[in-house]
Amino acid sequence: MAEVGKTGASPFVIAPTTATFEHEVLERSREVPVVVDFWAEWCGPCKMLGPLLEKLAEDYGGRFILAKVDTEQSPELAAQFGVRSIPAVYAIRDGQPVDGFVGVHPEQSIRGWLDQLIPSRAMLVAEEAAGLELDDPKLAEAKYREALLLDPDLEAAQQGSARLALARGATEEAAAWVAEWERKGFLEPEAERIKAELTLQQMASTAPDVAAARQAAAQKPGDPALALALAEALAASGQHAEALEIALGLVESQKNPIRDQARKTMIAVFQLLPPESELLADYQRRLSFALAD
Repeated sequence: MAEVGKTGASPFVIAPTTATFEHEVLERSREVPVVVDFWAEWCGPCKMLGPLLEKLAEDYGGRFILAKVDTEQSPELAAQFGVRSIPAVYAIRDGQPVDGFVGVHPEQSIRGWLDQLIPSRAMLVAEEAAGLELDDPKLAEAKYREALLLDPDLEAAQQGSARLALARGATEEAAAWVAEWERKGFLEPEAERIKAELTLQQMASTAPDVAAARQAAAQKPGDPALALALAEALAASGQHAEALEIALGLVESQKNPIRDQARKTMIAVFQLLPPESELLADYQRRLSFALAD
């Protein structure tokens, strides 16, 4: 093990200077988490914590980089981080500090802290799968299965599997994932989006195609059931603006169950629109007014 403050024996321990900190720490943290240890030669607790952090850097085998900063040699960096007491440890990820602690802590406590900071093997496999979804969905599915074998509760892998199931029309498989999430209670935004897409696909499976639905609605312009079928067909085909306008008209003019189904169609479309969408803001406002009447 390297002596406290001495680097070079390990590829996982570095000693950046003020001049090299941006490249060696901030830029590097975009690829792998970097743990910065602020220490000084005169600091007794630093001599206890330093070897432990170096040991952990070896044990984790490059899953994080330990950057040791001597506050006597680089006081500017200590000031930049607001260091008031040492040893002070900061975690850097994607160029930004995300967590930290001060003083000497037990090894098990630091391991727990590191495990929250560092992506697990399952998370890394799921991230790889996400990058393959568009270009190689079959390989992406295999990667998500691998991630779920490593961590069956990993939501990123569950959600990726559900997205790919929807993409190939396996609505029952996607519905099973949605049911699993709903049993746990709160649905995260991505899970809500997947649920909305599933809802629209299920609507599309019973609705005619857009052309047929439009023709039927045109032949009986006063029939709310046919107007609803057209709204659902439009929503399922991605023609969101027209679908929302027709569904809103039904919410405003009809009673349950047509009114409630039209509202559900609008909410499903809302989940698929980007948060900054003007279409989303406009129809959320108009639906709110319609429901208040």
